[in-house]
Parts: sequence; structure tokens; C-alpha cells
Amino acid sequence: MSAGGFKYNAWLGLGGNLGDPATSMAHALQVLDARDDMKVCQVSKLYRTPPWGKTDQSWFYNACACVETNLTPLELIDVTLGIEADMKRERIERWGPRTLDIDILVMQEKNADFITLNEERLSLPHPRMMLRAFVLVPLADIAPDLEVQGQVIAQAAKTSEAQGIEIANMAANWWK
Repeated sequence: MSAGGFKYNAWLGLGGNLGDPATSMAHALQVLDARDDMKVCQVSKLYRTPPWGKTDQSWFYNACACVETNLTPLELIDVTLGIEADMKRERIERWGPRTLDIDILVMQEKNADFITLNEERLSLPHPRMMLRAFVLVPLADIAPDLEVQGQVIAQAAKTSEAQGIEIANMAANWWK
């Protein structure tokens, strides 16, 4: 499919802290990019971040990506959950350790407003994204001017609780 032929833009948050999370995230992005109905357009730097919510666990690796796709939001969540399952993601406790987590942060039909959705399987925009420096800092790498919930991502990242977040890999192609 030609560039520009995709119907939607979606910004994803990726993370993990079990096994080799950087390799798991890279694999997930490669799987998404290899699909006919999707293209990975941008990927942030790779960050090492302190745990959030449940703090008595290993540090995480986090990144964000922008994809173009023809998948609807609910089709995209099915794909990302399938990738998580393939990578042996187990949902044992909220905010607990994981091999891979892929969140759809925001999604829009091209040249349209952001999609608002509140389904059991997916809420858009992601309800807690603006509270999480481990999302905002990498998202600011690829979408600094994006405005979500009345806040510009670059500004929200600057004012977020980003202590301890460090760059693990600066290369734009760390995932390839």
C-alpha cells in the first residue's frame, strides 16, 4: 500500500521489565511493521524507567511509536494483545512485571479529530497517559506538538515526574 494510503494514525506506548524487554519491544515493532495493513512511521529513543504504580519490581524499558494503519481501534487492540500473548505476556497483577506491554495511547482518522472510545477492551485517549512520565517523555520524541486532553505533549513531558528516567538507546533505529 502506498504511503498516505492508510486511514488512521495511532501512537503506541511500549514497555516491559521481564526477560529482555528491549528485544521484545523491537520484535513487536518489527511484527507490526511487517503487516500489510500497517507501517511503523516513527519510534522514540529507548528509555530505562523506574516502575510506576507498583514500585517493588525491576525497572522498565519504554518507548513510543507512531504507526499508520487501516485497522480500526478495536482491530488494532486485538493485534497488539495478540503480539503480547505471543511474547508470553501474563496479566497477573495490575501494573506488575511484564515481558511486553503495548498500549494504544491516541488514535485518529487522518485529518480528523482524535477518536474517543470507552469500551471494556479499550479507552481512547489512554486514560492515564498524561500522568505517566514514562509515556510522555518518549512520546515527546516523536510527537512533541501533539495535543491530548488539552495539553501539548512536549510541555506535559517537561512538567512530569521524570526523575530517574534515562536514555537506554538514542538510535532512531534501535528496533530494527
